[in-house]
Amino acid sequence: MECKKQRLNYVLFLIAGSGLVTIARAMTLSFLAIKLQQSFGLGPAMIGALLGAGPLVGAIAAPFAGSLSDRAGRKTVLKLTLLSIAFALVGMGLAETVLAFCLAQIVASVAVAIYEPISRALMSDVCPERVRLKYFSWRYTASNVGWAVGPLIGIAVGAASTTLFIIAGIVYATFAVALHLLQVPLHRGDVHQASASAVPVFQSIKAAFRDPRLAFFVGGGMLLIAVYGQWSATLAPYLSDNVAGGVEIFAYLVSINGAVVLIGNPFARRFIERAGALNALVIGCVLFLLSEIGFLSSTGFWSLAITMVVFTIGEILVVPSEYLLVDGISNNRNRGSYFGAHSFSTVGNFVGPTLGGVMLGGLGGPGMFLLFAGFAAASAILFAVGTRMPPPTATTQHERTEVAETTPGLQLRGCYAYV
Repeated sequence: MECKKQRLNYVLFLIAGSGLVTIARAMTLSFLAIKLQQSFGLGPAMIGALLGAGPLVGAIAAPFAGSLSDRAGRKTVLKLTLLSIAFALVGMGLAETVLAFCLAQIVASVAVAIYEPISRALMSDVCPERVRLKYFSWRYTASNVGWAVGPLIGIAVGAASTTLFIIAGIVYATFAVALHLLQVPLHRGDVHQASASAVPVFQSIKAAFRDPRLAFFVGGGMLLIAVYGQWSATLAPYLSDNVAGGVEIFAYLVSINGAVVLIGNPFARRFIERAGALNALVIGCVLFLLSEIGFLSSTGFWSLAITMVVFTIGEILVVPSEYLLVDGISNNRNRGSYFGAHSFSTVGNFVGPTLGGVMLGGLGGPGMFLLFAGFAAASAILFAVGTRMPPPTATTQHERTEVAETTPGLQLRGCYAYV
C-alpha cells in the first residue's frame, strides 16, 4: 500500500510539474514572433524560418535523447533538459542581438522536444498499465490548462517582456531541482533489467526504427500533428481573408478549443477505455476529416463554432490514444528509445503550416482543408496497419527476450526501489 501511495504521489508531481512548465512555456514562447518583430524588426518569412528551425532540430535530437535515457536514466536526462530550457529562456530574455536570441531559441526548442517524450516515458515507468490512460489524460489536461493560462499571464505582464522570460527560466529550474530531490519509485526487477541489458545509444535507436509498428506510428503521428499541431497558423489567415469578422471569430474559436479540451477530456478517457486506443484514434481521425470539410463549408460563427467542437473532440481522442499505442509496443528497457523515436513525428509541426500555407496561397481554402482531410484519413490507415504488423525479427537471444517482453504495458508487482 505504501508503494502505491508513493507511486501515485510521484505521478501527481510529474503532472503538476508538467502544468507549471507549460504555463511558463506558454507565457513566453507564444510571443516569440512578436519579440522577433518588435525587438529585432524581422519580417514574416524570416520569423517563420527561425521559429521552424528549432522544432526540426528537436525532432532529430529526441530519438537520441530517448535512447540515452534508457541507459543513463530518465531522471538524469530530464534534469539536464529542464536546466537547458531554463538557461535558454533567460538567454532569450537578455539577448540583445538576433543571433544570440535565435541560438537560445533553438536550444529551448530542442530541449522542449526532448522533454516531452522523456517525461511521458518516465510516467509509464512509474504507472501500472491499468491506470496509464487516466494519468496520461490528466497530464494532457494539465498541459492544456497551462496553454490557456500562460498567454493571459503574458499579456498581463507584457508580451515578450524580459521579466517573463526570466520568470519562466526560474520555473523550469525549480522543477529540475524538485525532480532531483525526489526519488523515482521503480520496481526492483525493472532497475536490474535496465542496468543489465543497457545497449549502445545508436544500437537502441536502430532497434526502435527497425520495428515496423513504430515506423507506421511515426508516419501516422506526423500526419496527425500536421492537422492539429499548428491549426491556428493556417486557420487564422483563412478566416481573416474569407469570413466577415474572421479575426474576432478566430479568437472565440481558440477559447472554444480550450474549453472543450478541459470539459471533454474525462469523457474522452472513459470512451478510450471502453473502445480501445486504436478504435478511439480512428474515430478521432474521422472527426478531423469531418471538421476540415466543416471549416471549408462554414461561413458564419455558429457553424465554425460547431466545427471547432468536432475538431477538438477528435484532438482529445487521438492524443492519449497515440501515446497508449506507442507505450503498448515498448518495454521497460526500450521505452525511452521508442518514445524518443516516435517524437520524430513532431516534424508535422513544420509540415502542417508549410504545406497548408502553400495550398492556401495557391488553391485557397479548398486546397488546404482537403489536404488536411486527406492527412487525417491517411493517418487512420497507417495506425490501423501498424497495429497489425508483427514485431521486428529477433536476431539474437537478447533481442528475442526483449521482443517477448514487449507487451501492452508493465506488469508491476512487489515492492519498489528508488533511483
